[in-house]
Amino acid sequence: MAENKTKATRQSVTAFLNGIEHKQKRADAKKISAMMRKATGARARMWGASIVGFGEYHYKYDSGREGDLMLTGFSPRKQALTLYIMAGFSEYGSLMNKLGKYKTGKSCLYIKRLSDVDEKLLQQLIDRSVKYMRKNYETK
Repeated sequence: MAENKTKATRQSVTAFLNGIEHKQKRADAKKISAMMRKATGARARMWGASIVGFGEYHYKYDSGREGDLMLTGFSPRKQALTLYIMAGFSEYGSLMNKLGKYKTGKSCLYIKRLSDVDEKLLQQLIDRSVKYMRKNYETK
Protein backbone atom coordinates (compact mmCIF):
# COMPACT_ATOMS: atom_id res chain seq x y z
CA MET A 1 0.00 0.00 0.00
CA ALA A 2 1.28 3.49 -0.85
CA GLU A 3 2.69 5.54 1.97
CA ASN A 4 1.71 9.16 2.55
CA LYS A 5 4.36 11.43 0.99
CA THR A 6 3.67 14.35 3.34
CA LYS A 7 5.16 13.59 6.75
CA ALA A 8 6.21 15.63 9.74
CA THR A 9 9.91 16.46 9.79
CA ARG A 10 12.38 17.95 12.26
CA GLN A 11 13.09 20.96 10.04
CA SER A 12 12.94 24.31 11.88
CA VAL A 13 9.66 26.16 11.37
CA THR A 14 11.26 29.42 12.50
CA ALA A 15 14.08 29.09 9.98
CA PHE A 16 11.60 28.21 7.23
CA LEU A 17 9.36 31.22 7.97
CA ASN A 18 12.31 33.60 8.34
CA GLY A 19 13.65 32.31 5.02
CA ILE A 20 10.63 33.49 3.04
CA GLU A 21 12.15 36.09 0.73
CA HIS A 22 9.11 38.26 0.03
CA LYS A 23 8.61 40.56 3.04
CA GLN A 24 4.79 40.70 2.87
CA LYS A 25 4.43 36.95 2.31
CA ARG A 26 6.73 36.34 5.30
CA ALA A 27 4.61 38.65 7.50
CA ASP A 28 1.38 37.00 6.26
CA ALA A 29 2.81 33.53 6.92
CA LYS A 30 3.70 34.47 10.48
CA LYS A 31 0.17 35.82 11.08
CA ILE A 32 -1.40 32.67 9.64
CA SER A 33 0.90 30.59 11.81
CA ALA A 34 -0.35 32.43 14.90
CA MET A 35 -3.98 31.94 13.81
CA MET A 36 -3.48 28.20 13.38
CA ARG A 37 -1.66 27.85 16.67
CA LYS A 38 -4.57 29.65 18.36
CA ALA A 39 -7.07 27.28 16.72
CA THR A 40 -5.21 24.08 17.58
CA GLY A 41 -3.23 24.89 20.70
CA ALA A 42 -0.43 22.94 19.00
CA ARG A 43 3.10 24.00 18.14
CA ALA A 44 3.97 24.30 14.47
CA ARG A 45 5.87 21.47 12.77
CA MET A 46 7.18 21.21 9.25
CA TRP A 47 5.44 18.64 7.04
CA GLY A 48 7.70 17.93 4.15
CA ALA A 49 9.98 20.75 3.04
CA SER A 50 7.43 23.55 2.63
CA ILE A 51 4.28 22.99 4.72
CA VAL A 52 3.82 24.34 8.24
CA GLY A 53 1.33 22.10 10.04
CA PHE A 54 -0.45 22.12 13.38
CA GLY A 55 -1.81 19.17 15.30
CA GLU A 56 -2.33 15.76 13.77
CA TYR A 57 -5.17 13.41 12.86
CA HIS A 58 -5.38 9.81 11.77
CA TYR A 59 -7.40 8.92 8.68
CA LYS A 60 -8.51 5.58 7.31
CA TYR A 61 -10.21 5.15 3.95
CA ASP A 62 -12.63 2.36 3.02
CA SER A 63 -9.88 1.03 0.75
CA GLY A 64 -7.81 0.31 3.85
CA ARG A 65 -5.30 3.08 3.23
CA GLU A 66 -4.55 5.00 6.39
CA GLY A 67 -2.10 7.52 7.73
CA ASP A 68 -1.53 10.68 9.72
CA LEU A 69 -1.75 14.30 8.56
CA MET A 70 -1.86 17.74 10.11
CA LEU A 71 -5.16 19.12 11.47
CA THR A 72 -4.49 22.34 9.60
CA GLY A 73 -1.54 24.01 7.99
CA PHE A 74 -0.29 26.28 5.26
CA SER A 75 2.41 26.74 2.68
CA PRO A 76 3.65 30.12 1.42
CA ARG A 77 3.92 29.12 -2.23
CA LYS A 78 5.06 31.43 -5.02
CA GLN A 79 1.62 31.85 -6.60
CA ALA A 80 -0.43 32.04 -3.40
CA LEU A 81 -0.58 31.31 0.29
CA THR A 82 -2.08 27.83 0.46
CA LEU A 83 -4.06 27.06 3.61
CA TYR A 84 -5.01 23.46 4.32
CA ILE A 85 -8.57 23.42 5.64
CA MET A 86 -8.79 19.67 6.12
CA ALA A 87 -12.56 19.62 6.69
CA GLY A 88 -13.13 21.11 3.23
CA PHE A 89 -15.56 23.94 2.54
CA SER A 90 -19.03 22.42 2.03
CA GLU A 91 -20.14 23.24 5.59
CA TYR A 92 -19.05 26.87 5.47
CA GLY A 93 -20.97 28.44 2.57
CA SER A 94 -22.18 31.59 4.33
CA LEU A 95 -18.76 32.21 5.85
CA MET A 96 -17.03 31.66 2.50
CA ASN A 97 -19.39 34.12 0.79
CA LYS A 98 -18.10 36.91 3.07
CA LEU A 99 -14.45 35.86 3.31
CA GLY A 100 -13.04 37.96 0.47
CA LYS A 101 -10.88 37.18 -2.54
CA TYR A 102 -9.73 33.53 -2.72
CA LYS A 103 -9.84 30.28 -4.68
CA THR A 104 -10.37 26.77 -3.35
CA GLY A 105 -9.43 23.20 -4.13
CA LYS A 106 -10.79 20.16 -2.30
CA SER A 107 -9.32 21.24 1.04
CA CYS A 108 -7.01 24.04 -0.05
CA LEU A 109 -7.73 27.74 0.31
CA TYR A 110 -5.59 29.87 -1.97
CA ILE A 111 -5.10 33.55 -1.18
CA LYS A 112 -2.63 35.97 -2.76
CA ARG A 113 -2.19 37.98 0.43
CA LEU A 114 -3.81 38.02 3.84
CA SER A 115 -5.24 41.50 3.20
CA ASP A 116 -7.46 39.95 0.47
CA VAL A 117 -9.60 38.22 3.11
CA ASP A 118 -11.36 39.12 6.34
CA GLU A 119 -8.94 37.88 9.02
CA LYS A 120 -11.68 37.39 11.64
CA LEU A 121 -13.66 35.20 9.25
CA LEU A 122 -10.51 33.32 8.28
CA GLN A 123 -9.87 32.60 11.98
CA GLN A 124 -13.46 31.33 12.28
CA LEU A 125 -12.96 29.07 9.27
CA ILE A 126 -9.76 27.61 10.71
CA ASP A 127 -11.37 27.20 14.17
CA ARG A 128 -14.44 25.47 12.76
CA SER A 129 -12.41 23.15 10.55
CA VAL A 130 -10.20 22.11 13.48
CA LYS A 131 -13.28 21.52 15.64
CA TYR A 132 -14.84 19.38 12.88
CA MET A 133 -11.67 17.33 12.48
CA ARG A 134 -11.41 16.71 16.23
CA LYS A 135 -15.02 15.62 16.36
CA ASN A 136 -14.76 13.24 13.40
CA TYR A 137 -11.23 11.84 13.55
CA GLU A 138 -8.75 10.47 16.04
CA THR A 139 -6.47 13.42 16.80
CA LYS A 140 -3.25 14.12 18.68
